[in-house]
Amino acid sequence: MNLKTGALVLSVSLPGAAASHADTLSGSEPATPSTRTIDIADYSVPVVAGGLYDRYRSNTPLSVVQAEAPGVDVSWFRTIPKVKLDVGFETYSPNFYYKNRRITAIFTADIERLRKLMPVEVMKAVQPVQLWPGRGVVALTAYEYQYCDNDSYNEISLSIVTTKPGTIDLGPVSLLRQAMSDDYWGYVLKLPVNTELARVRGIVGYNLPKWLTGIDIEENGKSLTFTIADSQTGKADVVFRGEKLGALSNEATFVKNSFTNLDASGRLTTGHTLSRQLRHASSKRAESAGLQLSDGSLSSYIKSLKLGKMLKYEYVPDFQSALYAPTALTSLSATK
Repeated sequence: MNLKTGALVLSVSLPGAAASHADTLSGSEPATPSTRTIDIADYSVPVVAGGLYDRYRSNTPLSVVQAEAPGVDVSWFRTIPKVKLDVGFETYSPNFYYKNRRITAIFTADIERLRKLMPVEVMKAVQPVQLWPGRGVVALTAYEYQYCDNDSYNEISLSIVTTKPGTIDLGPVSLLRQAMSDDYWGYVLKLPVNTELARVRGIVGYNLPKWLTGIDIEENGKSLTFTIADSQTGKADVVFRGEKLGALSNEATFVKNSFTNLDASGRLTTGHTLSRQLRHASSKRAESAGLQLSDGSLSSYIKSLKLGKMLKYEYVPDFQSALYAPTALTSLSATK
């Protein structure tokens, strides 16, 4: 996320309510003739037969990327060494995302609700940033990972914007400091994905609240729309639309997004993603984004946050990322 520009208002439809879903490892993705089943942390996971993950398990040679996707610039990835790790399964960190796009909307939300959603142990390390009395900040991002070490998949992230570990909440000042340094911190609330590979790896290896559901993308010359299905009914739950903004900047910028959470043993951990944004733009106009909520489970959860003013919309049609596996978070002393 990036908060350097001003504010806009987004209209949100809020019909009905429904029970929330569980972020568990239950469920599976049915295999098809184009997939094969592999073992990840004792889970049977279908993957694309002959895909990058099937062949290289997150350690794809860049020469292969060049051969299979000649239009992708791999120069940045050549500067980043990978390390072999055991995170509940054998993998390499960071995971590389070679070609991707996203849309992001940043809202105010009820600060007391955000505090209640964060575990006590996490709150000892970071707190929701209070933009003004009673209001915190959340970011809703829809990703299309078109070509990555995990093949391709779609993902929706709903996160609380938090302080950085070792700092105190200075409200707008904390937010401004993160924006000025392009170094953001958050606590991930929800992270639905549309492949079983992304789901199992995310839960086991990264301690993230993922579940499997349909995430469809529609686009025309003016907009990009992500429709997230309810995992229980299969019906459309959340519809998130973003305008394809003009006047894109082609100046590569680097943004770091870090998250704090608990691992399976209840220990504080932190991981991060470093992104190289190749084309990007942002907007203050209310018409730039739209969010439609239904009576589905994710919609009901979003309603409970009592979203208010949308602070910013971002359109990033071309970016690359390196996702680092979590490590223990040990320093909790607060400073300014």
